[in-house]
Amino acid sequence: MTAKGHMVEFKTEGGQGKGYLASPEKPRGAVLVLHAWWGLNDFFKSFSNRLASQGFLAFAPDLHDGALARTVEEAKDLHSKIVDDRVKKIVLGAADYLQSLPSVSGREIGVVGFSMGAAWSLLLSTLKPENVGAVVVFYGTYLIDFSKARASYLGHFAPEDEWEPMADVRATEDKIRGAGKEVAFHFYPGMKHWFVE
Repeated sequence: MTAKGHMVEFKTEGGQGKGYLASPEKPRGAVLVLHAWWGLNDFFKSFSNRLASQGFLAFAPDLHDGALARTVEEAKDLHSKIVDDRVKKIVLGAADYLQSLPSVSGREIGVVGFSMGAAWSLLLSTLKPENVGAVVVFYGTYLIDFSKARASYLGHFAPEDEWEPMADVRATEDKIRGAGKEVAFHFYPGMKHWFVE
């Protein structure tokens, strides 16, 4: 089953957002895909297509409003210009948009986040606990209070990651477990940050 996506617009608080929507013929669930600091590049679109080929309606909002980085230096520069409030509105608006689609119609969604997007995935599970049923993070953490969340968590990390210290990974895992949530973090020795990409 091949899936092809397309760009769509959606409402955010006080504005508009854009994102990549990949739809299977008969969705068996919906997944929000939150990209790393590079922006909504071909990897995250193809990842969404892969989810759609497995039967999931996948939506990847553009957290950078069109900007793309190809190098770490460009990504650092882009990241330094991020306005957290705007990204938060995009993430919340994207979750609402995904749940408004007829094949989802208010059912819980899954969220997959990479690096920067992983932190937003974790945060979203606490901002919209009734909407997020599962969170998968790749090499990204966020030390927040998970007590309101209802999701289950799965994490993928590199033990020697120069961008995501093991202390933060373990602390995030402890916070999730301490809040009584289901959590499983996996580690891939010899890998670096962005190893999935």
